[in-house]
Amino acid sequence: MREYLSCADDVLAELSTSATDGLSADEAAKRLAADGPNKLKEQPKTPMWIRFFQQMADPMVIMLLVAAVISAVTGAIQGEIDFADVAIILTVVIINSALGVIQEAKSEEALAALQEMSAAQSKVIRDGKLVSLHSSELVRGDVVLLEAGDSVPADCRILESATMKIEEAALTGESVPVEKHAEAIALEGDDVALGDRKNMCYMGSTVVYGRGRAVVVATGMDTEMGKIAGALNEATEELTPLQVKLDELSHILTKMVVAICVVIFVVDVLRHGFGNMAAEPSLLLNTFMVAVSLAVAAIPEGLVAVVTIVLSLGVTKMAKRQAIIRNLSAVETLGCTQVICSDKTGTLTQNKMTVVRHELAAPEEKFLSGMALCSDARWDAEAGEAVGEPTECALVNDAGKAGLTGLVEEHPRVGEAPFDSGRKMMSVVVETLDDEYEQYTKGAPDVVLGLCTHIYEDGRVVPMTEERRAELVAANKAMADQALRVLALACRHYVEKPADFTAEALEHDLTFCGLSGMIDPERPEVAAAIDEAHTAGIRTVMITGDHIDTAVAIAKNLGIITDRSQAITGAELDRMSDEELDERIEDFGVYARVQPEHKTRIVEAWKRRDMIVAMTGDGVNDAPSIKRANIGVGMGITGTDVTKNVADMVLADDNFATIISACEEGRRIYDNIRKVIQFLLSANLAEVFSVFIATLVGFTIFQPVQLLWVNLVTDCFPALALGMEDAEGDIMRRKPRKASDGVFAGHMGMDCIVQGIAITLLVLASFFVGVYFDMGYINIADMVAGTADEEGVMMAFITLNMVEIFHCFNMRSRRASLFTMKKQNWWLWGSAAMALVLTVIVTDVPALAQMFFGNVTLEPRGVICALLIALLIIPIVEVYKAIMRHVEKEA
Repeated sequence: MREYLSCADDVLAELSTSATDGLSADEAAKRLAADGPNKLKEQPKTPMWIRFFQQMADPMVIMLLVAAVISAVTGAIQGEIDFADVAIILTVVIINSALGVIQEAKSEEALAALQEMSAAQSKVIRDGKLVSLHSSELVRGDVVLLEAGDSVPADCRILESATMKIEEAALTGESVPVEKHAEAIALEGDDVALGDRKNMCYMGSTVVYGRGRAVVVATGMDTEMGKIAGALNEATEELTPLQVKLDELSHILTKMVVAICVVIFVVDVLRHGFGNMAAEPSLLLNTFMVAVSLAVAAIPEGLVAVVTIVLSLGVTKMAKRQAIIRNLSAVETLGCTQVICSDKTGTLTQNKMTVVRHELAAPEEKFLSGMALCSDARWDAEAGEAVGEPTECALVNDAGKAGLTGLVEEHPRVGEAPFDSGRKMMSVVVETLDDEYEQYTKGAPDVVLGLCTHIYEDGRVVPMTEERRAELVAANKAMADQALRVLALACRHYVEKPADFTAEALEHDLTFCGLSGMIDPERPEVAAAIDEAHTAGIRTVMITGDHIDTAVAIAKNLGIITDRSQAITGAELDRMSDEELDERIEDFGVYARVQPEHKTRIVEAWKRRDMIVAMTGDGVNDAPSIKRANIGVGMGITGTDVTKNVADMVLADDNFATIISACEEGRRIYDNIRKVIQFLLSANLAEVFSVFIATLVGFTIFQPVQLLWVNLVTDCFPALALGMEDAEGDIMRRKPRKASDGVFAGHMGMDCIVQGIAITLLVLASFFVGVYFDMGYINIADMVAGTADEEGVMMAFITLNMVEIFHCFNMRSRRASLFTMKKQNWWLWGSAAMALVLTVIVTDVPALAQMFFGNVTLEPRGVICALLIALLIIPIVEVYKAIMRHVEKEA
């Protein structure tokens, strides 16, 4: 059926549904089971076994596998087949690949859960009641309500349109929004082009003006969007800037290490002579294995993977605190946030409006009825209160308290000029009981009052005088000074139904009816959150469409400003040039009576100061400013689909305090990632220095399989445990970090090198002590000959394992003393215990010890000495931290 050619009643009959009652829940469930969810077909997931082998495509893994093959082939040629090295390398590669796949899966699960939380909702009529459902649950025959800011959830035939305009560029390429209607379209030619079907709306398009009602005619892959879904699924997964930097770092390290390996290999060949190498393949194999050892030691194979899972675990934790991250890179930016531009209503306040004061001109019943009728909120008889947008609910509830609950049925709406943030008002035309018509216009008092030429006085309509206008302005200010939100109502009478319902045709020559003052109390937790933000170096700016007096009163209560001079109106902002605004931007903490374009100007002015700006918004017109901000924050409850879709973060509770919690969590995640990077790089540098020094001197300190074991134990689990570290006590007492700061800012590069050298010295000391215990003397010539280093290798191995385990406790804070930290990281204790057990197993279980170290047994004194040497990393790093604290304090 081509629904656009049929009248609305025929379409409803074909779909077996009702425009007023919609489908029943049972019928909708049957159709959902038959047709499937209203989703576009997703790209098939890569099977686990393919992911497993993709992990092995890493250059380092390939190098290890080549080393294993060469080792096995050389052993076979020499008749000394020993598959211990091969078995260990293969085991480590398999475990490493399996861990990589598990980490990927965990990360994807976390992000999928976040996408589910931020999934689009639709307003649907089921069983005659208005309900909110996930858009994926829609079926053919569902009746949906659409308003400005909504994304169209499926292909629909329009049943009602109140000047509804829809932007369909994604489907038609037409950038100008199309005004929709409900009438059938006459067929001219074979068919009607998609862009000309003005009684249809399609999945993927956006309502930009007005409101309407429509019935779903196609879902999922049967929609017009579904027909082009293949092109939509070609999006590639993007890494965050931090992940890109780390990926680049890994590539640089890989190239450097390969170059060093080649140099060492060539030097060893020249030292032994090519002839000797050819005569003794074992020498060539040993030289090759030394080069591989160096490569294994240098590359922190799991760095990007560990950082990815720390990020995904962090955003999952944020979601539990009501901040849903839609873009991973936002986590990094949150830690840099310096300015938060926040809406007032619902974010700084509770969005639970209650009318507390009237300034009446018209009779009370007319005033209360007009306010309620000029509203899209509706009275719910069962609940005994209004449902809809909070401000309009307050007006309908106000009328309800006076017994005026059946107004919509008594006075049906025949036309309207929907609310627009540029006009700051809305108008409706309703039918009266005597078959005439009444227009009600509700909006900002200063705007509505400016359109009034008459006023009610003692029940009669009289001309508006300047004296009376001044009295009303003063009454408005008196209410606003009490932090009340004030709306004005005006009316206009018609004998005949108006022919034109545009704002220009309706909104002039009005009769003033009165003012309604309502209170929206501040959220109790917001004042403390603003104070915490101030301590953390984050400036809070209030941006509102309310009257400046209301905004100033609330801002003072919350501690945003201290003086009226710190507030400015949108009109005053219009009179400022960009240069003047740039110069004075820090003077203002409150912007009142603003329009959406003002928000973009404010964001741009702060950004020109090199500030990182977060901007909140809920309406469709807020999308540009949210997109321009460094962190766009959408409202999960009151926000439109348009703003949620462009936002980097969505507040599930619309609460300002949640933004501050998210900033704190962003700082914690970034801090922990830096700790992980420092831990991994300092440990890997120590391995490189140890192998490099040993190679230059001419003895062997570690084999590739030993380093692989160390990296698997010390790199993976303690690093992940560090990523779960709680925030340090002073995290919200620090100033925001600069966005331009690199990963190694704050002397972190020097920290890695110094701590890497300290670990190297401890490992080499343990090696030489082991040689002394074994031989009773230290002779470099014997060590080069390979006859005096067995016990030293085992002691160095134990020390390297344990020093990195102890060092991960050092890294709980980059500067604070380990002994001043009050909370415990039980994940870290668990990973340390597991690492210790695995070290004991590999050194004491005969079969494994034989594979790793040959026929070497270490006496208890050697084990104790190795542990004591490893433990020295804690006092060494404590001294280094104390020095750095003093240096950074003096700087």
